[in-house]
Amino acid sequence: MSENLNVLKEVYDVVVDRKANPKEGSYTNYLLGKGIDKICKKVGEEAAEVIIASKNNSFEETRYEIADLLYHLTVLMVNQGLTWDDICQELEKRR
Repeated sequence: MSENLNVLKEVYDVVVDRKANPKEGSYTNYLLGKGIDKICKKVGEEAAEVIIASKNNSFEETRYEIADLLYHLTVLMVNQGLTWDDICQELEKRR
């Protein structure tokens, strides 16, 4: 399982790179360019879609929407200067 979690770091690194080196046509750059309000709106939308998919009891749809939510949360994290280490440290405090 932990090897699979490397994809979170890879996605994070891509978002960091897009912020430092904008790429024309990049959805990530679109979100970062629009700022915190747009990013937060997308996080909220994706969270609602996770809820709906879960209520529909659809494994495939729930998996898809959780992936979308994690991506948008990653964009939010980069925008706010947070890393996965920051999040993991916070989670470790809660064990």
